[in-house]
Amino acid sequence: MEEFDVPESHPRYHSLLTRYRVERGHERGITSTQGLIAQGRGESIDYLLGERTLPSADEAARAAAAHLLLADRPVLSVNGNAAALVPGETVDLAAVTGADIEVNLFHRTDERVRAIAEYLREHGAKEVKGLAADARIPGLEHERAKVDADGIYAADVVVVPLEDGDRAEALGEMGKTEIVIDLNPLSRSARLATVPVVDNVIRAVPNIAAHARELREADAATLRGVLDGFDAQAALDAAERAIRTGNLAGAGE
Repeated sequence: MEEFDVPESHPRYHSLLTRYRVERGHERGITSTQGLIAQGRGESIDYLLGERTLPSADEAARAAAAHLLLADRPVLSVNGNAAALVPGETVDLAAVTGADIEVNLFHRTDERVRAIAEYLREHGAKEVKGLAADARIPGLEHERAKVDADGIYAADVVVVPLEDGDRAEALGEMGKTEIVIDLNPLSRSARLATVPVVDNVIRAVPNIAAHARELREADAATLRGVLDGFDAQAALDAAERAIRTGNLAGAGE
């Protein structure tokens, strides 16, 4: 996936790079066909956000970092689009927070799980969970219910990239703290999250990692102070307001 040769000076460089990564992910068996549709939907919402990280999303990323650092068993859940878009960034976030990485798919096959795990290992992951699938999330009847007993099932904090409403609800009912990365502030996933990060995953994952690096020497009281200062509903409201009334100059050029 290294053949992308559009110059960074191109006004749509990041958008074209994102599309390229998802396309190549599909060719490699990482991203599902439905994932291509989901990527287009997300990109249209990102246009409306001005293709930028809002201050409220940055605050959410900081709270997400604090949760991951305070967690006993944090897990980064990875689907096909996340693997294609932010493989190295996901591995970096796991390293700085001590989180496990687990592949969890709606359109699941063992071949896809293995392909995603191998791709993440190519980007530096030492261990990727998801193939064991020796536990189930209660209340789900589809393939996303399949999780590792020592991974998502046992986690206290789970990062859920991209819209995934029913699983977000089921994980919440298990008592897990959920960090959801979702460009749609009206989605069920974002509204159920402990920390909704309303941002593009290509910006959100490295931003959470940057905050984690800044905070990783902080004591527990400082980290809890970050959490106490975060208002999930205010973050959702700010994102919705930006979509409805924001300055869209430059978006979608």
